[in-house]
Amino acid sequence: MIPDELADNIRSIVAGAKELSTKHTTEGNAPVNYACIFSQSEKEYDDLIEIVRGTGSVVHETAMGPIFHIDPIATVSGELRLLKIRKPDPKRPERGDADFTVSDYPAFKERYLERPGFSIIQRPEMEMIELSDPEFDVLAYYSHPPLGEVLGIIQ
Repeated sequence: MIPDELADNIRSIVAGAKELSTKHTTEGNAPVNYACIFSQSEKEYDDLIEIVRGTGSVVHETAMGPIFHIDPIATVSGELRLLKIRKPDPKRPERGDADFTVSDYPAFKERYLERPGFSIIQRPEMEMIELSDPEFDVLAYYSHPPLGEVLGIIQ
């Protein structure tokens, strides 16, 4: 079980990302499919890894940090079961991000991609639309297909 203080931090990141999403899209009610905590120091990264490793299992290793399958955490955007801990990166001063599943990704992409704050990230197994706004200390992502599907984890 994720400790309360960490769970509250995760809930805050998801709530901030939902607020960001609601400000810039009509997808404010899209469910969260994973969240990421951006470590701000090596010590914080090591501490978070130790805590989460004791409560969940690593389901995927990335260059920037592991993704864990965790016991569900209730958030404002639904239950969260996937959590990434990101290594410190001076290019990412934000607290974290949440990734949301939109019902019609092609239409979402067509509608929002050319707007300010939106950009696309291509990966071999998926693509993600990133939403950033300097008024927020979190990011929002919209992945297709959702990470849980890519990893073969039923959510």
